[in-house]
Amino acid sequence: MKAPAKIVIILLVVAAAAAAIMLKGNKSRNAANPSTAGDATVAESPTSGRSDAAAKLPKLLDLGATKCIPCKMMAPILENLKKEYAGKMKVEFIDVWENEGAGKTYGVEMIPTQIFFDAGGKELFRHTGFFGKEDILAKWRELGMDFSGGKPSVAIVRETPVAADSRTRDGVCFMCDETVNAQTKTVVKGQTEQRVFCSPHCYFIYFSSLVNPDVKGEDAKVSVTDSASGNLIPATAASYLYGMDAKGRATIKTFESKEAAAKEPQANAGNLVSWDVLKSKELATRCAFCDRAVYPEDACAVKFGTTHGYGCCTHCSLGVAARLKQDIEVEAKDGLTGESIRVKTLDGQIASLEPATAIAWFGQKKGLDGKWVSAGCFKQGFFINETNLQKWLDARPAMTGRQITIAQALSDKMKLSPEQISKACKLGECN
Repeated sequence: MKAPAKIVIILLVVAAAAAAIMLKGNKSRNAANPSTAGDATVAESPTSGRSDAAAKLPKLLDLGATKCIPCKMMAPILENLKKEYAGKMKVEFIDVWENEGAGKTYGVEMIPTQIFFDAGGKELFRHTGFFGKEDILAKWRELGMDFSGGKPSVAIVRETPVAADSRTRDGVCFMCDETVNAQTKTVVKGQTEQRVFCSPHCYFIYFSSLVNPDVKGEDAKVSVTDSASGNLIPATAASYLYGMDAKGRATIKTFESKEAAAKEPQANAGNLVSWDVLKSKELATRCAFCDRAVYPEDACAVKFGTTHGYGCCTHCSLGVAARLKQDIEVEAKDGLTGESIRVKTLDGQIASLEPATAIAWFGQKKGLDGKWVSAGCFKQGFFINETNLQKWLDARPAMTGRQITIAQALSDKMKLSPEQISKACKLGECN
């Protein structure tokens, strides 16, 4: 074989060997760093941080395991963040049970651990344990990262009524703010003023909101409306027909005497009870957060551990997590349509929300000092979307408050001290 031909063959062999070595190197790098191989969600090596610096994107790195329960609950949150903020933030996951070196490199002691990096790869913050989506985004904002593109988040805020409430004071229920029905009107007389309620039920909600009430003294102050004559009579002397409507909600009809109650048509009959029995029935079911009397049909169902209870309103239902220091599951109803809204918490944060579009309304009013305070349980609500909330507000032109996330509603409750929780919804005490 001629020398030039031999030289050409040798060069070809050398080139082929070099190409094989380069290909093998690329495969090794891709195996160690899948984010460079087209998968931006899972990273198998801490070296992936270098690619983020080049991409000039901040990064959320979650170090956990596919079989760890809190880690499993993080998985859909990470996937959602990855899709929603693609091109704005990198989201990566490392299974430290499969890649122990990553855990050591990042100094991970417990899982899951989330580490926040700036676009240059510098660690800004780390969190251990479950971390909800809204809390993650709030932390990014706290760190100076706004992924909204500078656009202010759109939320409904109503600081002044659309129209003034033209009803007279005596025509509005002190508790629920509904118009008082003259046939069910209930009145409590105080030393300087009287409080009017739309029904005996709202009176009992009021009674359960008092701090250490003088029971006999309070009973003596209450007058109820005789269903036959429309006249106010002493509550303790009246007789009550306690029944149930088609939806299972209690019905109460008041009569001046047993004889008058006996004349009530059979179709409207119920069990004839005294004031004391009525009170025991009305106070039997309480809110697991604020201890107010509640009808289960009006309440949010709350599950904590193996126990079931109720929240008198949507916000109080979330407060059960703060009061009991437990994870809870809440089933609430859309304030407009009654559609189901389900919330699960983990470590005091939102673990899951169905539907994901659900939002909260925080009814507020200005106190005597000019500061915004809660407008009370009856002016709070959850809605499956902003459209339903707006329709609900359109029917309540005097309502003031603001739209917030359900995560924020939970966060507000989790920040309460034990003393604040003990005073929650108590008249004159709740701040």
